[in-house]
Amino acid sequence: MHKLLIANRGEIACRIARTARRLGLAVAGVHSSADASARHVREIGESLRLGGPTAAESYLDIEAVVGAALRCGADAVHPGYGFLSENAAFARAVEAAGLVFVGPRPETLERLGGKAIAKAEARRLGIPVVPGSEGALDDAAAVAALVRTLSLPVLLKAVAGGGGRGMAVINSLDGLEARIDGAMREARTSFGNGALIVEQYLPRVRHIEVQVAGDGQGAAIHLFERECSLQRRHQKLVEEAPAAALPSALRDAVCADACRLAEAVAYRGLGTVEFVVAGGEYWFLEVNPRLQVEHPVTEAVTGLDLVELQLRIAGEGRLPLAQADVACRGHAFEARLCAEDARAGFLPSTGRISLARFPGAPLRVDAGVDSGDEVSAFYDSMVAKLIAHGPNREVARLQLIAGLQQTTLLGVVHNAGLLQEMLQ
Repeated sequence: MHKLLIANRGEIACRIARTARRLGLAVAGVHSSADASARHVREIGESLRLGGPTAAESYLDIEAVVGAALRCGADAVHPGYGFLSENAAFARAVEAAGLVFVGPRPETLERLGGKAIAKAEARRLGIPVVPGSEGALDDAAAVAALVRTLSLPVLLKAVAGGGGRGMAVINSLDGLEARIDGAMREARTSFGNGALIVEQYLPRVRHIEVQVAGDGQGAAIHLFERECSLQRRHQKLVEEAPAAALPSALRDAVCADACRLAEAVAYRGLGTVEFVVAGGEYWFLEVNPRLQVEHPVTEAVTGLDLVELQLRIAGEGRLPLAQADVACRGHAFEARLCAEDARAGFLPSTGRISLARFPGAPLRVDAGVDSGDEVSAFYDSMVAKLIAHGPNREVARLQLIAGLQQTTLLGVVHNAGLLQEMLQ
């Protein structure tokens, strides 16, 4: 690989570009009309316009993204997270154009990118799964009929994508059809696929995920686990690594099952196998076959650069390290700084940022905005991530609280206060 097209925006586009350049790769980015002067465009330098302001007109347009890669002379494409990162048709189009897709094979995305199919794979391997539908449903009447046969509460989830979009908890049959229509509509808008799966909702669980890496030939390792239980509207706000007070036998079991699943599908690149945990039991939830928003906490405790690992696997076709080479040291927290009003139901806040000031060392800050930038209504409300790493959980927690207290973001409503309260 010599030149990488980064098919994303915001902080993750900037973060991928930094590692690619450190490895000697030339980089190019993409943007919508709304992002013409965005920070990732300024930071990357070379950026190709895809189309209009909405995701459907730009970042989700497969033909436009592949065309941009070819026009700029890229020989590889990194999808980042969200948008087309789990889209098998996109991965196939990239490879059909003679380019390297920095991610799993298209057929793996088809097997694991959809929650229903991934659940079937886990069930086949004897990994515990949450009770619910056997497959995806794209007919609202069929979803409603199935919900009526289950004990409430029931969870509806978009079969494609993540981030809590296309998800709804059904506590009552009143207004059921409207809730289903809303989940399907959000899923179609966000991922181009309105199909849902239906599961029994488990309200009192911990959300534990295992970072895995595979060589695409049947070998896989884990990079330990993260905890992502602090969420709002099924979207993560605070993540940490490793999971606190997780019994070692339970940790070993979920990490082993995550690797077993990755090995069974000859997984290539980085992925995350997600579980819910209650007491000493655990259940498979889904696979995110891509880089995760919260990957920096794993980088902090392992000392690895996960984007470098992705690029090396894609370029060399092998795992550059063994399980014995991976160690977990200290504790790390990440907080997602979002332009939203927590007191108004987490309503997104848009407008021009008159001043953005973030803390320095010892914190790591992955920001997608700077002073003078516009927060648009077209995309996710997250504007930055603050990451703390310390010798133990308490030191890392206090570091992150202090960093949030030192953060200034004027011009939009934000959730720094809420994040401090959660950490306290």
